[in-house]
Amino acid sequence: MRFKEFILSLLFISLLNISVTAQAEQAVSKQLTKEEKIEIVNAISKLLNDNYVFPDVAIKIEEYLKAKLDDGSFDQIKETKEFSEILTQEVQSISHDKHMRVVEPRRRPTPSNGIPNPIARNYQGRIQGESRNFGFAKLEKLEDNVGYMDLTGFPPLAVAKDFADLAMKYLSTSDALIIDLRRNGGGNPDLIQYICSYLFEKPTHINSIYYRLQNTTTDFITFEKVDGKKMSDVPLFVLTSDYTFSGGEEFAYNIQTQKRGILIGEVTGGGANPGGMFPITPSLGIFIPTGRAINPITKTNWEGVGVIPDIKVDADNALETALPKAREAAIAYRKSLDEIIYRHIDDILSTLDKAEKLFNENNTDEAEALVKSAMDNGIKNQILDEVSINQMGYEKLNAENYAFAIALFKYNTAAFPESSNAYDSLGEAYMKIDDKPNAVINYKKSLDLNPNNSNAVEQLKKLSN
Repeated sequence: MRFKEFILSLLFISLLNISVTAQAEQAVSKQLTKEEKIEIVNAISKLLNDNYVFPDVAIKIEEYLKAKLDDGSFDQIKETKEFSEILTQEVQSISHDKHMRVVEPRRRPTPSNGIPNPIARNYQGRIQGESRNFGFAKLEKLEDNVGYMDLTGFPPLAVAKDFADLAMKYLSTSDALIIDLRRNGGGNPDLIQYICSYLFEKPTHINSIYYRLQNTTTDFITFEKVDGKKMSDVPLFVLTSDYTFSGGEEFAYNIQTQKRGILIGEVTGGGANPGGMFPITPSLGIFIPTGRAINPITKTNWEGVGVIPDIKVDADNALETALPKAREAAIAYRKSLDEIIYRHIDDILSTLDKAEKLFNENNTDEAEALVKSAMDNGIKNQILDEVSINQMGYEKLNAENYAFAIALFKYNTAAFPESSNAYDSLGEAYMKIDDKPNAVINYKKSLDLNPNNSNAVEQLKKLSN
C-alpha cells in the first residue's frame, strides 16, 4: 500500500468512527432488511467496478452477488457482522484475492460533540506504533555472531526510518542474518524498499506496482545509499509462515527472486495486490485492491499462491532449522573475510616498512606518501581508525622515530579533522623535535575543538615561556 492510500484508509476509518453514536450502535445490532442487503450489494458492485484493479473480475463479482440475491442465498442472514463475513467469502470465491474483504470497522469512542479529532487519532496511532517499535519487535545476536531480527510489519518509512536505521546498525556487525517474517502481516512498500537497500550494494529493481485509477506503474529500486552500513554480502535467511502476508510476502519474494537469501518456513498467505478501504455504509467497509504487484524477474507476483520457501518446514520449526545453516554460513563468511583482511594487513605492514626505510634515508616526501597509502588502505577496509592510528604514532614517537610519528599524526588530523586528540598528539610530536611554532598551532587547534582539553592549556603555557 502506498503512503497516500495508507492515509486514505486511516481517514476512512476515522469517518466510520464518527458514526459510532447510540443510533449507529442500534443500526449495527438491528436486523438487516432485504432492501438494505440489496443496497449493500449494489454499493459493493459499484465500488469494485470503479476501483478494483481487475475490472473484468469486478463485473463477474457483481453478477455473482446479484445472482445470490435473486436465488435467496442471503435471505436467512440477519446480522451485519454475519453478512460481512459471508460477503467476504463470496467476493473472494470469485476474485481469489485475499486482500478483498468486507468488514465492520473497529469502533472507538467519538468526542461528545460528534466531531472527529484526527490530530489526536494520529497521535494515538503514533504511540501504538512506538509501543511496537514500528514492527522491529526483537533484535538479538545468536551463536557464531548470527544477527536475528523479528520484523512484524512495515509502517510508512516517514515514521519508521529512525527505527530501521537503528535496527540495521545493530545487525551490521553480524556474520549472517536471520530476518523473521513469521508474524509479519504487511505494510508499506517504501519501508520494504529501504530495508532491502541495506541488503543490496547497487540499486536493484525489486518490485513494481501498477495502479488502475492512475494507470501508472511505480518501480521500487533499492537506494544507492542508506544512513548506515550496507550488508550486501552477508549470508541471509528469511523465515516465513502461512500468516506472512502482503508486504511481508513482498520482502520475502524480493529476496528470493534476486537470489539474495534463503527462505525457510511455510508457504505464505498469498496476498499481493495493494489497495485501500472504501465505505459501503456507515457501518460497513470493503478493502479493494487498486493495484497489483509486478516482480521484475518473474513478471508476476504471489497472489493466491503465496511465496514458496526454499526449505519447507513448519513455522514453529523454522528458526530451529535456519540457525545451524546460518551459523555455518557465518563461520565461512568470517573465515573468508579474515583472509581478505589479513592480506590487507600484510600490505599495510609491508608499505610501512618501506616508508620507515625512506624516513631513515631522509626521503621524507616519498615516505609520507607511502604512509598515506597504507593508512588509506586501513581505513577503507575498516582495519584502522583514529585511535589505532594514534597508537601507531605514539609507538614511533616513543621509539624516537619522530618523522614517522609526525607523518602518522598529520594523517590523523587530515582524516579526522574534528578530533581534538589528533591535533593534541601532533602538537606533542612537534614539541619533541622542538618545533614550537607548529606545536603551538596544533595545540591551539586542539583547544578550539575541545575547550576542556587541560593538557593543551598546560602545554601552551609551557610553549609561551
